[in-house]
Amino acid sequence: MGLERKMFRGMFDQTEVVQLRQTCFTPNRVFEAGQYMVGELPDIAFDMGLVERLPSVRGNSAELDDPNSEVD
Repeated sequence: MGLERKMFRGMFDQTEVVQLRQTCFTPNRVFEAGQYMVGELPDIAFDMGLVERLPSVRGNSAELDDPNSEVD
């Protein structure tokens, strides 16, 4: 049996953007897979292990925004 990494809402800041790995159905709404702020997703998405933290971006925003910048 494999190990499953469980995430819960308390591990994230409410304004953090996370990845919903697959569609999540609730009685009121269907959440398609994609990126959402933590506060937008239902608890069941976290309970079912459907949420992943996005990888951190290295470098500063000026380097990322400038297409002419050279990266070593």
